[in-house]
Amino acid sequence: MKSKLLLIVLLGLAIGAGLTLGNTYGIFHISEKLLAVIRWVAIGGLVVYAIQRKTLTTWILVSMVVGAQVGHDWPGVAVHLQVLSQIFLRLIKTIIAPLLFATLVVGIAGHADLKKVGRMGIKALVYFEAVTTVALFIGLAAINLSKAGEGVKLPPGGQQEQITAVKTTATDVILHVFPENLAKSIADGQVLQIVVFSIIFAIALAMLSEDKRRPMMEFAESLSETMFKFTNIVMLFAPIGVGGAIAYTVGNMGMGILVNLFKLLATLYGALAAFLLLVLLPVAILARIPIKRFIKAIAEPVSIAFATSSSEAALPRAMESMEALGVPRKIVAFVLPTGYSFNLDGSTLYLSLASVFVAQAAGIPMSFGQQLIMVFTLMLTSKGVAGVARASLVILLGTAASFNLPVWPIFIILGIDQLMDMARTSVNVIGNCLASAVIARWEGEFGVEQPSPVVQESLVN
Repeated sequence: MKSKLLLIVLLGLAIGAGLTLGNTYGIFHISEKLLAVIRWVAIGGLVVYAIQRKTLTTWILVSMVVGAQVGHDWPGVAVHLQVLSQIFLRLIKTIIAPLLFATLVVGIAGHADLKKVGRMGIKALVYFEAVTTVALFIGLAAINLSKAGEGVKLPPGGQQEQITAVKTTATDVILHVFPENLAKSIADGQVLQIVVFSIIFAIALAMLSEDKRRPMMEFAESLSETMFKFTNIVMLFAPIGVGGAIAYTVGNMGMGILVNLFKLLATLYGALAAFLLLVLLPVAILARIPIKRFIKAIAEPVSIAFATSSSEAALPRAMESMEALGVPRKIVAFVLPTGYSFNLDGSTLYLSLASVFVAQAAGIPMSFGQQLIMVFTLMLTSKGVAGVARASLVILLGTAASFNLPVWPIFIILGIDQLMDMARTSVNVIGNCLASAVIARWEGEFGVEQPSPVVQESLVN
């Protein structure tokens, strides 16, 4: 019954979308009000289906459709709905620091063999760098094949949003890893600095005698379980936050910008799809990861990442999902947060693609060697400004200054950055979830440790 209802609803949505496109291009001549009614009736059926399914993932997907429709029909209202997504992101950000601290302390200090933790870290870094390098080359190949930047003209009188360009030195990159003030690192959302502090704290705790270590371990274990419960409460607001994010994006940008930069957008999406199919899928098969279970596990965190364009928003749920899949908590707690700074597959691919797009749009020919130098520079500097708002654009502007490229093509990219960010952030989350499973298999611990009852309960709900 549910499957039949879903098919009917999807058919209704497809008909509504087809009629809308036909009306837009003059194939049909149907009242816009009638088209809106058809679309909303189909969406109503989708809501009924979601009520029957009673799963958070379904409600998130429904909210994305509803948000897009609100943004299309009432853009004046939709642009004010960003506050809903901002509330959701703020609540999620309150989870990150205590969750990372607690899980890392339990995972490392509770581990009998600290040498094994170090070995796991080396394996993770080797894997991260290998995969991100492949992503970099795929981005280069895609933009050189599509030549999406060629023929782009500087829009006369176009608005240029001001973003401060920063040049990041090697010293800055190294210093950025280490926290000078834990409270400041938490306030600034510097995930890598929180991870470094937590790792050192956990190692120090592991060196204490059992009677002095036990109280802190019990506190960390209790804090970890509490934060997973906290996550469950916050996730009840996810559909509303996601709907608000999509409504704002569509209402603020409209659909015309997709026509102007469709080639660039299609290049990125095609390159990311190629990366998933040609790199991550074979890696999962070689590591003997159960593909169907893995896809089911990541469906919710990826949908959150896609809608909010925030890896942080998806992190708590991704950690729970990977633990439920069979990845031990100590590996999840180490690999996922570390990957947010060193394993940004989607962002690395995007940076290589976007940087060459800037040169193409400016009419500046670059040899393959010059392109490699530029994108490898980008890959390093991107790790130095993690956590900066619109970090990819900030990095691109800094790179443009370093390589004597004009900045106006970057401001053109800004027009569709939200849509590009959705895709690259989703791939970041997929890549990091897979990395945790691969490292667990590499360590011979995949499926060995059962998830805690709290995690099992949260994912069932």
